[in-house]
Amino acid sequence: MSRIGRRPITIPTGVDVRLDDGNHVNVKGPKGELSASFNTDLKLTRENGDLLVERPNNEREHRSLHGLTRTLINNMIVGVTDGFRKNLEIQGVGYRAAMDGATLVLSVGYSHPIRIVPPDGISYTLDGPTRVTVAGIDKQMVGEEAARIRRTRPPEPYKGKGVRYAGERIRRKAGKTGKAK
Repeated sequence: MSRIGRRPITIPTGVDVRLDDGNHVNVKGPKGELSASFNTDLKLTRENGDLLVERPNNEREHRSLHGLTRTLINNMIVGVTDGFRKNLEIQGVGYRAAMDGATLVLSVGYSHPIRIVPPDGISYTLDGPTRVTVAGIDKQMVGEEAARIRRTRPPEPYKGKGVRYAGERIRRKAGKTGKAK
């Protein structure tokens, strides 16, 4: 039995969870609304203010989907109550970020600034010129958007310049050493 999958999902007050036909889950909370469909073989039930995910048997596919489904539903509930955020740091001489309305403008060593428009449900905030925070209610979208910003200039291993996640450690390489004559 999956250790994660068998744990009940506590539904906090102020959050409305609706289970529809075909295992379609709709979660509505103070920050917004999310919906997703899950495998119809799994059984979603509501008991005493908790949501339970049960699998019909121990087939490999059902075992793999059990914990995943429970985690995805829990992330939807956490998203509409608290939201998710990813922090990015920009390192390098002259590297910086600025906001132009809702658009993020990055100056990261190219001949032109890079403009990134946030998709619906995602917002960018700046904590100084070298710190960017990506926030939203959908965990997958927040992570994908942070990865998209990081991809504009990934950190390089020699000087460590580029866009990195907050707290990310970059493996540094030794540069060339001059040949002695």
